[in-house]
Amino acid sequence: MLTAKVERYKNLIAGEWTSATGKKAFQSINPANKEEVVGEFQASTEEDVNKAIHSAAAAFPGWANTAPSKKAAILNKAADLLDEQVEKLADELTREEGKPIGASRKEVLRSAQTLRYYAVEGQSFTGETFPQDDPNMKVSTELEPLGVVTVITPWNFPISIPARKIAPALITGNTVVFKPSSETPLIAYRLVEALHKAGLPDGVLNFITGSSKDIGDSLVAHPDVKAVTFTGSTGAGEHIHRNVSLETRTQMELGGKNPIIVMDDADIDLAAKLTVNGGYSLTGQACTGTSRVIVMKEMKEKFLETLVEKTKALKIGDGFEQGVTICPLASEKQLNNVLKYIEIGKEEGAKLVYGGEHLNDGEFAKGFYVQPTIFTDVTPKMKIAQEEIFGPVISIIEVENYQEAISVANGVKYGLAASIVTNDLKTAQQFTKDIKAGTVKVNRTTTGNLINAPFGGLKKSSTSTFRESGRAGLQFFTQIKTVYVGY
Repeated sequence: MLTAKVERYKNLIAGEWTSATGKKAFQSINPANKEEVVGEFQASTEEDVNKAIHSAAAAFPGWANTAPSKKAAILNKAADLLDEQVEKLADELTREEGKPIGASRKEVLRSAQTLRYYAVEGQSFTGETFPQDDPNMKVSTELEPLGVVTVITPWNFPISIPARKIAPALITGNTVVFKPSSETPLIAYRLVEALHKAGLPDGVLNFITGSSKDIGDSLVAHPDVKAVTFTGSTGAGEHIHRNVSLETRTQMELGGKNPIIVMDDADIDLAAKLTVNGGYSLTGQACTGTSRVIVMKEMKEKFLETLVEKTKALKIGDGFEQGVTICPLASEKQLNNVLKYIEIGKEEGAKLVYGGEHLNDGEFAKGFYVQPTIFTDVTPKMKIAQEEIFGPVISIIEVENYQEAISVANGVKYGLAASIVTNDLKTAQQFTKDIKAGTVKVNRTTTGNLINAPFGGLKKSSTSTFRESGRAGLQFFTQIKTVYVGY
C-alpha cells in the first residue's frame, strides 16, 4: 500500500526558509482523522528564537523608514495571493483545524480583507498638532513603531487572528517574530508565505514553530522584543505578563465565559437560535462563544424545549461534509478537556438534558467528536458556570429578574462578550451599561466582530490596555513622541 509523503515545512528567518538547529520536527494532525498527518514542522529551540529576533532587530531600521505606500502595496499583494488560493487554503484549514469548509473559506477571505483594511488605515494613522499660546512654537506628536514584536496566536482562528495582529504591526513599521499554535501551523505558514512572496524585505517577518514550553519564554523575554501580542488561555497570558521586562508592551486577548440573557419578553425562537449559533459554532471553540444562558424563570421550560429541538437538528461530522455544523474538536487534548467538564457538571448536580456523549464509533471513530451538550439546573457557582470549557457545552441558569441576571452574568472572572435578548429598548440600553464585558450585543450572538471595530475584553479576558481590530488596533504598535519646535 502506497502512503502519501508528508511534507516538512521550514521556519522563515532573515528571509531564508530554514530547518531548526535541533533537526527535530512535530506533526500536525487532522482532527477528523487522526491517522492523517497534515504536515511536519520545525521543533525550534532557543537558538532558533534568538536568530529570528536578531534578524527582526536588524531589519527594523530599514522597515521603519520604508514609505507607507510601499508597506501598503505589500499587504495588498499578499491579500491578492490569499484570494487567488482561497479554495486550496480553505481545504488545508479544514483538514488541519476541523472547522466546516464554508467557515474556512470565509476565514481566508476575511484575512485578505484584514490585510487590505490595514493597508488603507495605516496610511492615515498619524499624530496631532496642539494649539498653544506661543506664536513662535509648534507642538505636535509623532507616532513611531516600537521595534521587534512577538506575535503568538491560537489554533481556533489560525489565519484571521494572525492577520489582525501582523498587518497593523507591519504597516506601522514594526518587524515581527511570529509563532503560531502547534495544532495549526500550516495555515499560518501560508499567511507568512503570501507576505514573503508579496515582497517583504528579509527579516521583517520571521516565522518559527515549536512548543511554547520549549521556546515560549525566549520569545517574550528577549531584551530586543519591545512588544508581545498574544491570544490564548488566561493562564498562558498571565505567565507571559510575568516574564516580560518593564520595557516590553503586552496585548493579551484571553479567556471568556460569555453569557446570553433571555428576558421574559424575548422572542423564544430567536433566543434559541442565537444560543445555538453562539454556543456551537466552531464546535464551541471560540473565545466569544456562548457558554451560559441566563433565562427568566417563567421562560425557562419553553426556551429549553426550543433549544433542545434546534440542537438535535444539528449535523455532526467532518467539516467537508455538506450541512455539517458540529465538527471534531481540534485535538485529543481538547476532547479530553471537554469530556472532563461534562463529568464535572454531572458530579456537581447539574441536569444533563441533551448530548454529552463521546462519539467514537463508525464514521466518528478516527476523530475527536463529542455531542453538543446542554445542562440545566445549573447554579452560578458551579465550575461549569465559572470556568472556560472551550467546547460545545451550554449551561442554563434560571433567574427571577433582570437584576439577578446581571449579577450572575457579571459574577465570573471573565468579561469578554455578552448578549441580551429582549424587545424592550430601555432594558437593552440598561444592559449595555450594566454588563462588564468588552463586547456587548443586543439580539445578536456573542460571537463575531467586525474588522473595522475594536475588539477586546475586561477583567481576566484581556490586559484591558490596547484593543485589537479596527483603527484602534494600530495604537498598540506605536509609541507617542511629543515634539516642541520653537522658531
